[in-house]
Amino acid sequence: QVQIVESGGGLVQPGGSLRLSCAASGFTFNNYRLSWYRQAPGKERELVARITSAGDSTNYADSVKGRFTISRDNVKNLVYLQMNSLKPEDTAVYFCNAMRRVDWHTSNDYWGQGTQVTVSS
Repeated sequence: QVQIVESGGGLVQPGGSLRLSCAASGFTFNNYRLSWYRQAPGKERELVARITSAGDSTNYADSVKGRFTISRDNVKNLVYLQMNSLKPEDTAVYFCNAMRRVDWHTSNDYWGQGTQVTVSS
C-alpha cells in the first residue's frame, strides 16, 4: 500500500513561484532518500533535487541551483520542492521518488504519478 502523491503543480508566469508537495505513506519515510525528478516532452527524465534520509545533505541540478529548495518533514511524511524564479524551461512533469537500498541485490524505489508544472506567459 505504498502511496506517493505529488501536488502543487500548475500554470505560473515566468519569474513566479510554486511549491510542490509530495505526500508519502506505506513505508518508513525517514529511512528513504527523497528526490524530485522532472521530464519535459521529448526529453529524458532528469534529477532536479535530492535530500538524504537524514535530511543532512541536498543536491541540485545546476539549472535550478539558487532557485529551488528541497526539504522534508519527517513528522508529516512530506517532501517539498520550493521553486522560485521559474523559467519556461522548468516546464515539465515533476515526479517524487523515494529510494532505499535494502542490500546488495534489492532496493525499494517508489514513484508518484507526477504533477504538471507549466511556466508560460
